[in-house]
Amino acid sequence: MNKKVGFTMLVTLKEMADRAAAEAYAVPAFNIFGYEDIAPVVQAAEAMNAPVILAANLVAVKHMPVPYLAPLMLRAAREASVPVCVHLDHGKDLAACVEAIEHGFSSVMYDGSQLPLEDNIRRTKEIADYAHAHGVSVEAEIGSVGYSDPSIAMKHMLSDPDEVDVFVRETGIDAVAISVGTVHRMESQAASIDFDLLQRIQDRVGIPLVIHGSSGVPDDQLRRLTTYRVAKINIGTALRMAFGRTLRDELERKPKEFDRIALFQQPMEAVREAALAKFALLGFDTK
Repeated sequence: MNKKVGFTMLVTLKEMADRAAAEAYAVPAFNIFGYEDIAPVVQAAEAMNAPVILAANLVAVKHMPVPYLAPLMLRAAREASVPVCVHLDHGKDLAACVEAIEHGFSSVMYDGSQLPLEDNIRRTKEIADYAHAHGVSVEAEIGSVGYSDPSIAMKHMLSDPDEVDVFVRETGIDAVAISVGTVHRMESQAASIDFDLLQRIQDRVGIPLVIHGSSGVPDDQLRRLTTYRVAKINIGTALRMAFGRTLRDELERKPKEFDRIALFQQPMEAVREAALAKFALLGFDTK
């Protein structure tokens, strides 16, 4: 199924999400941590002739600051044969979002989900106004997707349809991340989507919906999400596990190998295969 007709290479989230929301597929947003993730993810997207979102989260930019990471992501996007959105995931404040925008990101997410509704609206609108003035799309979260790691002190709270409606209308964002049963960093596919809640939210808002923490979503539920107006599905842990486990196997299989480039080849292939599997679940094939 060819999803790329009409735009190519570096695009905004709005361009990508508006179309996905209207059709029976969702675009995966893969968390990347360097070239070793960027290359296989883009290769997978090209193999599936599918759009893709390269997402840099707080962990990634702490390890490799935006001025270093952005050129890698943008070069990959501009040279890809499919649409690629370069996205900041879970931007913590205006400064973080501004930095990403100044370095060429085509989309930013501001995460004010831990704030009271009024504060989340105020800060999100400020970021949305700035981003839109620079031609950049904005995603924000209402409700809160928690973490499976108890050491991460973030509340988990399902989204309220009334609050989502108010939040979207007052902020002017392009896509809204909602909490309907997923949890970040799940290592098994044990999440359970509240599809009734998802439907009630979809009935209230017109912009594309985003699901975070989707590594923990069972395959059948991932497929089902594409039948809703869910346009963007975040996947990080599944790829990190594919890389890490394969790297561990390589180290055990080649105990005398010290060249990290040699050690990275199979883990990169594992990332590509994991990404291919997610594309297939989200409404894409190789035709």
